Amino acid sequence: MSLTKKTSDLKKRMRDALMGGGQVAIDKQKATGKMTARERIIALVDPKSFHEYDLFVEHAGKDFNMGDKYLPGDGVITGTGTINGYPICIYAQDFTVAGGSLGWMHAKKITKIMDHAMKLKVPIIGINDSGGARIQEGVNSLAGYGEIFYRNTQASGVIPQISVILGPCAGGAVYSPALTDFVFVVDKISKMFITGPEVIKTVLGEEISMEELGGARVQSEITGNAHFFAESENECFEQIKTLCSFIPWNNIKKAEAFPKKPPRTRSYNIDHIFPTNPRQPYDVKDIIRSIVDDSEFFEVQSMFAANIVIGFARLNGHTAGFVANQPLVLAGVLDVDSSDKAARFIRYCDAFNVPLVTLVDLPGYLPGVDQEHAGVIRHGAKILYAYSEATVPKMTVILRKAYGGRLHCHVLKPPAC
Repeated sequence: MSLTKKTSDLKKRMRDALMGGGQVAIDKQKATGKMTARERIIALVDPKSFHEYDLFVEHAGKDFNMGDKYLPGDGVITGTGTINGYPICIYAQDFTVAGGSLGWMHAKKITKIMDHAMKLKVPIIGINDSGGARIQEGVNSLAGYGEIFYRNTQASGVIPQISVILGPCAGGAVYSPALTDFVFVVDKISKMFITGPEVIKTVLGEEISMEELGGARVQSEITGNAHFFAESENECFEQIKTLCSFIPWNNIKKAEAFPKKPPRTRSYNIDHIFPTNPRQPYDVKDIIRSIVDDSEFFEVQSMFAANIVIGFARLNGHTAGFVANQPLVLAGVLDVDSSDKAARFIRYCDAFNVPLVTLVDLPGYLPGVDQEHAGVIRHGAKILYAYSEATVPKMTVILRKAYGGRLHCHVLKPPAC
């Protein structure tokens, strides 16, 4: 075969691979208001920075006539790129190719890019849009999930792991995002659940839609599985870029320092925000904005357990993590969900060298039989453990009151804090 013929064949294979499941499947994907996997990666990373790996990998299935089927890239796109000029590793499941189902080679591509991220010590971003395990490959597809879960666990606390749910993510597939640091969802697009509506209907006789069961709002407001909610995919990508500007690239480095900017005191003047009446509520997020650089506060899990506020901001150009009681919601009391929310964030900040600032205005833990039976003791203990274990600088400001068990969280800190 001549060199010209080989080159022509290579270019044809590349064109076929880049088209994913074909134009019909692409049109169907866009008709539902979703971008293609490749478009998502290009929209997220810096222009012309994406470098694709393993473009020509194909599936290894032989049973159920799978040997006769061509699945470009085995339904997942992997590679490297940059965000804000810094390198990242990324993968995106391609729903136009066999519904983005996960087979053995699909999983091998993902684990390879995860291993590469660990080697480079850079964040790994996974865009999930999949119908789940590829049943034609049987136990091999389930083994693929196990390999991914193992790497999620090994990477935890070493490099940032970001999951983006931009389609269905069901069954065993949901455990990988649950093991990562931050989960992003988009309204009317993201779906997460262990057992789908049909299974629930068959087993329990209950009827519920996919959106009501595991849609973006459910995961953001009720379950707390999602950390960031967006109205569109482009808004979601902007949120990811903002998050990446606050966090360090691995657990050895610190977050990039920015030029210092004073708070916008005309909008957020602490003297006007903080009430003189000790019984009057106020928005603690305005207090945070009154002291941080440029009054920019990037809140995490804003829709879940709103009686506590967590998020990132900068002080004198350096990233800090904020944990604050919210007097506007349940008077700022702690409960089961807010305890979990705060503890997880504290441990993230500790793992990635982010100093902690805690603003306390607490009447105590939420009393009641429901809370006691929900395990408020063990959930509350998670905050004690997280604060006690944390070795990053910690600062606590008592805004008005600190009653009950929460006070223990702060007296456990070293005297210098």
